[in-house]
Amino acid sequence: MTDASTSGTEIDSVELGRRSGAIMRTGLMMLEAGTASYRVKQAMQAVASSLGVEQVQEQVTLTEITLTSRVGHRFRTEVAELRKAGVNADRIAAMDRFRRELPATSTPGDIHRSLDAIERTPARYSPLFNAAAAGAACAGFAALNHAHVIEIVTVFVAAGAGQYLRRLLAHKGFNAFGTTMIAAFLATSLYLGVLGLIGLVGPGLEVHASGYISSVLFLLPGFALITGTLDMAKLDFSAGLSRVAYGTMIVLGAAVAVWAVSLMSSLDTSQREATLPLVVQVLIWAVASFVGVLGFALMFNSPWSMALNAAWIGMVAYAIRNLLVHSGMAIQMGTAVACILIGILAAVFSRGGRWPVITLQVPAALVQIPGVPAHEAIVALNEARYIDAVSGILQVVLAGIAILVGLVIAKLITDWEWSFER
Repeated sequence: MTDASTSGTEIDSVELGRRSGAIMRTGLMMLEAGTASYRVKQAMQAVASSLGVEQVQEQVTLTEITLTSRVGHRFRTEVAELRKAGVNADRIAAMDRFRRELPATSTPGDIHRSLDAIERTPARYSPLFNAAAAGAACAGFAALNHAHVIEIVTVFVAAGAGQYLRRLLAHKGFNAFGTTMIAAFLATSLYLGVLGLIGLVGPGLEVHASGYISSVLFLLPGFALITGTLDMAKLDFSAGLSRVAYGTMIVLGAAVAVWAVSLMSSLDTSQREATLPLVVQVLIWAVASFVGVLGFALMFNSPWSMALNAAWIGMVAYAIRNLLVHSGMAIQMGTAVACILIGILAAVFSRGGRWPVITLQVPAALVQIPGVPAHEAIVALNEARYIDAVSGILQVVLAGIAILVGLVIAKLITDWEWSFER
């Protein structure tokens, strides 16, 4: 086996190919785990340095990596493609530790053995537990949107079933857009069906938008949209635009199914006013947001300690946002302030390489998304009230922009390696 410290003039094309292959595999495993492209490049550069490769240039998109490795006068260019996009927070953390703990010199064999160990690590949770985590996350959303207890329980069942089917189809390699539509159709249909059955044996129940929209929020492509925005903020448009386009496609796939099923039932979009004392409301915000963020983090295969850290961050930020809005601040500004706080707290909790920041940021930020205005827009479209529909869509878009801007500002404050071009 050729030593990593061999000089450039002594490395032949075969050895350069072996080293380039180890670098490429590192990038593909990082990319498949769902992290941002700048972290993929960072890991590839760290492996290249350890292997004695003098220069690497990478082009990373959502599903492809183009790599050129140079040693002396020799260079090798290769292209690899992934045909699936997913999220595995546990693997993101494992790959980040691998990058940080690389020795000064290593061989391709050393790199592959380390990557083999990471790749052999099974998912932390069973499909049923993963589905239950998604159900809990969406139930937390429903509680935050003033859903009633029976609606919250129904959301848990519907979202859990939708996530179970979504995971099953994804593991079988089914088309991502089709998987999203089918999962959304199952979740929303089950939600309406369960409430309809309850109405047959008991008092009739109005199908409120707060519960209906919450049943599909497990489909939110948070990692794709947030990492894509961070990549574009780094002027990496090939990676950022592809991620945002993928996230937008997933949102549209879910929206089509949600809209189609909503035509089968009348939805109540009236505002449910909170009549409880502020202290009690704050307690509900805290518990529901904690459960929601924890559920999302576990759904992303986060270890329990990571998931609990994300849940504390999300709980504090959500309560602060609502208090700011309660005091008269515009919800978009309150959301941006809360997401700046999320980014700062995530950086503090992950200090020293304990956890990758992105694995704490994304679950904590997802509960900031306003669900009811999104469904008010869908109902307005069904009823040809296009001004109301545009108003609802703009509310959601502005809140989404506030989330992304807040996280970018926090990144500029907390990560100078990311903020400055070297």
